[in-house]
Amino acid sequence: MAGLAAVGMAAGVLVAGIAFPAVGGAGYGFVAAANEVDLKPADLAEPPPAEVTIVRDARGGEIARFYEEYRQVVDFDEIAEVMKSAIVAIEDFRFYEHGAIDVEGTLRAFARNLQAGKVSQGGSSITQQYVKQVLLNSAGTDQERDAALEASYARKLKELRYAMGLEEKYTKDQILAKYLNIAYFGAGAYGVEAAARRFFGVRAADLTLPQAATLAGAVQDPNATDPNLGAEHRERLRERRDVVLNRMAELGEITTAEAAEAKASKLGYKGTKLPGGCESSKYPYFCLYVRQEILRNPAFGRTSKARLDMLNRGGLTISTTIDPAMQTAADQAIKAYVHASDDPVAAEALVQPGTGAIKAMAASRPYGGSAARDEIAYNVVADAAHGGATGFQAGSTFKTFTLLTALSEGMEVDDGLEAGAGYRAPGYATFKNCAGQNVGDPSHTVTNDEGSPGWKTLRTGTWDSVNTFFMELEQRAGLCDTVTTAKSLGIHRSDGKRLQEYETFVLGVNEMDPVTVATAYAAIGARGRYCAPMAITRITDRDGRTTRYRPECGKALDPEVADAAAEVLSGVFTKGTMSGVGGIGRDAAGKTGTTDDYAAAWFAGFTPDLAAAVSLGDPRGAQQHKLRGVAIGGRYYGAVQGATIPGPIWKNTMTTALERVPPTPFPPMNPARFAGCTTHCHQSPPSNTAKDPTPDDARTDTTGDTTDDAPTIEANDDPEPGPDTGPDSAE
Repeated sequence: MAGLAAVGMAAGVLVAGIAFPAVGGAGYGFVAAANEVDLKPADLAEPPPAEVTIVRDARGGEIARFYEEYRQVVDFDEIAEVMKSAIVAIEDFRFYEHGAIDVEGTLRAFARNLQAGKVSQGGSSITQQYVKQVLLNSAGTDQERDAALEASYARKLKELRYAMGLEEKYTKDQILAKYLNIAYFGAGAYGVEAAARRFFGVRAADLTLPQAATLAGAVQDPNATDPNLGAEHRERLRERRDVVLNRMAELGEITTAEAAEAKASKLGYKGTKLPGGCESSKYPYFCLYVRQEILRNPAFGRTSKARLDMLNRGGLTISTTIDPAMQTAADQAIKAYVHASDDPVAAEALVQPGTGAIKAMAASRPYGGSAARDEIAYNVVADAAHGGATGFQAGSTFKTFTLLTALSEGMEVDDGLEAGAGYRAPGYATFKNCAGQNVGDPSHTVTNDEGSPGWKTLRTGTWDSVNTFFMELEQRAGLCDTVTTAKSLGIHRSDGKRLQEYETFVLGVNEMDPVTVATAYAAIGARGRYCAPMAITRITDRDGRTTRYRPECGKALDPEVADAAAEVLSGVFTKGTMSGVGGIGRDAAGKTGTTDDYAAAWFAGFTPDLAAAVSLGDPRGAQQHKLRGVAIGGRYYGAVQGATIPGPIWKNTMTTALERVPPTPFPPMNPARFAGCTTHCHQSPPSNTAKDPTPDDARTDTTGDTTDDAPTIEANDDPEPGPDTGPDSAE
């Protein structure tokens, strides 16, 4: 009741003070404003202030922060007592004695304002200052912001009504905590906790007397005393600190000796770097992926602005799938083969079969927005929807989708066909895309470069990665069926455009990103269960409400088809293009990928526990800057294929990443369904097989991307050697 009486008395005195000097000029304006404003308590809408969103890894470690205003809201008892004393002493020393209005301060300010003919002095209580900050922070337009800062009696009276309402609603301690959490202290720090960390590298609970006095002095004019802006600003801040200390001594909050000792201390500004943003994250590419997951999801806001506000102002805690140990394994494996200063960039994604959880995203260059040669300004590991770009043609990693299609249509692993030295479509109607259009071009010849014609089975054709074999196989399995298989495994172009459904689809003419390819291969490791890439496991809002996210999965392949494909692809390590590199000491399967004329190189593979895909290409333009005659990782390569660098990176990553994971064997292939030859085992080569192939004449546009009517075609992936051991030894 005493508080309400104080409010009433203050309002009465204020009205008397308003009416008395009403003799024209400023006094007349004051009376007009008072008549328009009913001096009764009003309810202030208090949208929560912008707060930092924290992103955590799978073990709970912090990996990034997003914010518009760097702020961490803390409770009243998490703020040092000396900080509370300092801010009250300098801003509103009768705060705990008066109601919404400091009568003495208000009348003194009004008298000076009337004399000046304008609002020149505030005289505001801490409660009124809090009201002003709330109105300022909730302003959605420039007009609303200007109104919150307007130097007018109407604005002051409006603030007073809100302040009266707050004094009825909250205790003094609650109001003081709210003010300390919303105030701006300079140097990009909003709220006392952020300011304590930014200025001195401590928590608000641990502030010392000189530190507290410094922060209390900063709130009056945080831009003029911003210590981050140079020596002159720091000197002004030091002077303000001493003013606060003198006031605290004058009020008896500290002794004169304590004030003198504090004034003799150095300012002590540390300028602790504000955490946040993907550039400063330990895992920048994964950070970018998470950021885009929020910004693209309507669940976090109906508009893009609403979603951005939620991310930067919402105070969320985002728990993710990334595994620090697996991330380190990928980082170290890439670093061993590709340097940040190299022109080509290596990128790798690790995905968990059965959940789609992204366990690591790594690249040879750090992410950054500068023009530095050893940085890259986009997400080279992901697609354009997650901050990436065009990606690189995936090469022979796409042969796996034709293998899966052939197996699902009844072929057995030892079924085969005669592969020629070159392949030409028998006619324009040989291949049809999924729109039913003819796309076969009988004037174009696909070759094996060095050539390996002859009888090939699904096993041997895959192990040796024979182009002409897979062209024949895709002709039999069907182009659209192959495309459908790939799409069921989440395959889409990195740039977001429609897949190019040409006969050379099997040779990997579409540009891909490692996350997409790794996720597709993970589905084979999960026996045909495809799970969309998953980065976020749960989100806790500022009020402690938690939303959990589950994998989005579905059956893409017959489990027995996936088992048979794993059986075939496991031979790539022992009898195929990765035999020079070797396996990882447990069941594993995969496929090398090299694009036409060595424009890019890939390796994608999986175990039942983890899948990964590695790409290597030049971001300046893979078609113009091929992987021929290049120095990478301090070594010279005559030509780079899938097993030359991507394969070893994959092997080293998986070996280390799975060190503490018990090995899970592949389920055995069903021999009754997939073993042995059919009656078509020894079929003669089709008459369309070219006997005297001409050189590959795939056309590309000047940007390095394939043209819509003639995609770049892989010319050689047979066989791929192990790591380069000397100058120009790869080819």
